[in-house]
Amino acid sequence: MMKSLIAIIFLLCVCTATYADASAFKCNPAGNQAELNQCALDEYQAADRKLNDTWKKLMAKFKNDKTATAKLKAAQKAWLAFRDAEIEATFACDTGDRRCWGSMEPMLRHGELTSLTQARTARLQKYLQNGLGVSMN
Repeated sequence: MMKSLIAIIFLLCVCTATYADASAFKCNPAGNQAELNQCALDEYQAADRKLNDTWKKLMAKFKNDKTATAKLKAAQKAWLAFRDAEIEATFACDTGDRRCWGSMEPMLRHGELTSLTQARTARLQKYLQNGLGVSMN
């Protein structure tokens, strides 16, 4: 299971890095669509880095609890699958070339990825602060 999680994270990093390397644009919030798309990508990459940092801290916190780490890894793997399926459903396209959403699609897609990633990070940070279980607050 650990190898699967590592493979998933590696593929996500490679895909994100490849997309970022292919872009010759810099973020400009007042710029053209390509520059706005880059802003959204930059924001998503920052959110993803924060998620990964939080994940590392969480794994370190529970490193001596094999059950907790196994359950957290299973949940994270399921969340990654959910995130990807949610994005594909949100941007469903019959043409197969991902172009039916127009030039704003990368900006919108990365915006949704950012939102989902920030929500997941908040959930993991809650585990860091309060431990596992249900808080009665």
